[in-house]
Amino acid sequence: MNFIRFLFSRSFLKQIIFSLIIVLLASLITLKWLKSYTNHGTYVKVPNLLGLSATAADVALKKFDLVSQIQDSSNYSPKYASGAVIGQEPLFGSKVKNGRKIYLILNPSNYKKVLVPSVVRKTFRQAKPALETLGFIIGEIKYVDDLGKDVVVQLSHNNKVVKPGDLIRKASKIDIMVGNGNRKIN
Repeated sequence: MNFIRFLFSRSFLKQIIFSLIIVLLASLITLKWLKSYTNHGTYVKVPNLLGLSATAADVALKKFDLVSQIQDSSNYSPKYASGAVIGQEPLFGSKVKNGRKIYLILNPSNYKKVLVPSVVRKTFRQAKPALETLGFIIGEIKYVDDLGKDVVVQLSHNNKVVKPGDLIRKASKIDIMVGNGNRKIN
C-alpha cells in the first residue's frame, strides 16, 4: 500500500513533471541544433556537367560548393570527346546539400580496338549481328550493282575501305555496301 501511496504523492508527481520538462527542453534544443547543423531546407541544384572536361566540371561544381569524385568506368560514348563527362550521379537538376560529392563518369581516352570480322560476301542478315555483337554501330547502308542480292560487298569506316582483320575502335560507325541483285555493267 505504501508504494501506491508514494506513486500519487506530491513529491513524486513533481519529480515526474520536472523530468518531463527537462526531456522536452533537451529534445527541442537538440532538434534546433540539428536543423542548423544540417542546413535543413537549404539545397543546391546540381549543374549539367555532360560533355565538360574533368577540370571544367570540377570548377563548375566548386561554384556550387560541391565536390567532384571521378568513378572508373568502361563506358564509352562516341558523342563526347575523350576525357569528357559522359555520366553523373546525382543527375542534372537534382537538389543536394552543400559539400555533397557528385560522382563523374569520364569517356575513356583510349577505347579498345576490335578486329573487324570477315563478313564480306555474307548476307547482310548475317553481317549485321556479327558487327553489332563486337560493338560496332551500323552506319549507312548503300546498295550497289552486284549479282548477290543483300550480300555484303564492302565495309568502310570514315570513307576508308575496311578489310577483315583491321583494328577499329569499338562503337565506331561502319558503313556497308550491299548488293542489289543486279549484274554489274562495265
